[in-house]
Amino acid sequence: MQVATFGGPEVLVPTDLPEPVPGEGEVMIEVDAAGVNYADTHQSENSYLAPQHLPFVPGAEVVGQALTGQHAGRRVVALTGSGYAERAVARADQVWPVPDEVPDSTALGLVLQGTTAWHLLRTCAHLVEGESVVVHAAAGGVGTLAVQLARLWGAGRVVAVASTEEKRTLAAELGADATLGLAQDATAVEIRHVLISANQGRRPDVVLEMTGGAVFDGSLAALAPLGRLVTYGMASRRPPQPIDPVQLTRSSRAVVGFWLMHVAAVPGGLDRAMRELLDLAGDGRLRVVVGGTYPLAQARRAHQDLLARRTVGKLVLRVR
Repeated sequence: MQVATFGGPEVLVPTDLPEPVPGEGEVMIEVDAAGVNYADTHQSENSYLAPQHLPFVPGAEVVGQALTGQHAGRRVVALTGSGYAERAVARADQVWPVPDEVPDSTALGLVLQGTTAWHLLRTCAHLVEGESVVVHAAAGGVGTLAVQLARLWGAGRVVAVASTEEKRTLAAELGADATLGLAQDATAVEIRHVLISANQGRRPDVVLEMTGGAVFDGSLAALAPLGRLVTYGMASRRPPQPIDPVQLTRSSRAVVGFWLMHVAAVPGGLDRAMRELLDLAGDGRLRVVVGGTYPLAQARRAHQDLLARRTVGKLVLRVR
């Protein structure tokens, strides 16, 4: 599926392209399935953190058979730059063998969204046992995993924010202590109030936020002293209010931005997270929620469903 012009889901076009050629330190993978992420929709419209160059094949993760490299002949999951395809190339240090007990869809959910959730809580928020955590978009790919990891790592209270009753029920099943929804026109003042109320009247210690706009503003206002808001996206496409450093100082609050690509740029930077996540998934302590599986040819529909907030968890494109 190639993008030759920027726009919405309609710009995803089935295209015959030459087979990619792995360079030095790269691995060729015969793709069985590819993962779909919200960032893919940003790339297609060129609103992502990194500018896109036309034409390109979207998709950040694949699972399939390694055809070259040290894992040749094995089922692997990989971070890649062009996953919506029958074959993909990945850096050798971003390819991981998949244990037999881990399904394809689970492996796909871990390689980008799982490692993001892992780093949000460990690297950015430095979650301490007993602290309270608010997870926005808690029924999404990152959110469903962040709720579980926060619980596994000893959070004192996990508050999940999701848009529908069905999604909030899912978040509760995954370990959230409280769930709530936010009106699309909710103000920052209203959001601050409901987050504190859901945390039993106490300001939350950690907030994971990827919506932007008033959700960011209200979440920051709700934070406890020494609290950390970690922002890793702007799904609303609306920026928050400018941050006043003086106000941060007065409240002893921190705002941390996170983009997984900075970790991925370091050789072996994702290994620790992937090892732990595969172990947790393999023995059943961590669940990847699969919200939909589509044939590769229906990638447009996957993007449409994602943008319309009709999905939960991980979306998968089946190639074979």
